[in-house]
Amino acid sequence: MRAVKWSIALAVFAAAAASASPAAAPEPPVVRVKMITSAGTITLAIDARHAPKTAANFLTYVDDERLDGTRFYRAARRKGAPTLGFVQGGIDTDARRRLDPVEFEPTSKTGLRHVDGAISMARYDNLKSGTANFSLMVGASPNMDARPGSPGYAVFGRVIAGMDVVKRILAMPTSPGGDGAFKGQLLQRPVTIVSARRLDGTPHPTSGPKIWKLFEKR
Repeated sequence: MRAVKWSIALAVFAAAAASASPAAAPEPPVVRVKMITSAGTITLAIDARHAPKTAANFLTYVDDERLDGTRFYRAARRKGAPTLGFVQGGIDTDARRRLDPVEFEPTSKTGLRHVDGAISMARYDNLKSGTANFSLMVGASPNMDARPGSPGYAVFGRVIAGMDVVKRILAMPTSPGGDGAFKGQLLQRPVTIVSARRLDGTPHPTSGPKIWKLFEKR
């Protein structure tokens, strides 16, 4: 009788183990993302170890293919040093692609800095307003790091290949128009982000409807 009970218990345990969902594999500390643009290919190293929330947010946009078909739309060149500055791209104001804003991770918390090639999350004055608009640094921009009186911006990785493409975008003609900080910085011909795909780890796409895909040209 005892042997029968053990057999039944083992059978139940095996059935439960078989029906259980496998545990999600942990995210690698650094996830490479290959971004193909109309100006060339850029490869990013996303730092999931030091900026886990910002990295996870960006990778969700990548895994959902929400960045496919978006654009680099801004080239912010420094006055007196036009080969330095940053380029900005992402979903812009497309609410159909937007996920809930991510919690802000300042450089004072992550230890990351706005060095040459850094990727940083764009935001509005509200700190919890980061989505999938990001900037790529050309030259160091320590003024964008957190400091007394300014929270700065959230670095979450850097460019590891394709800086020549980033510099090419920075040098592209801009329009004289634009409002506020964007004045004179909007690209006359925005650069298309054809696709963005992770090269490491396991994709974790969301299960919600991909509304923007209904509006894509076939």
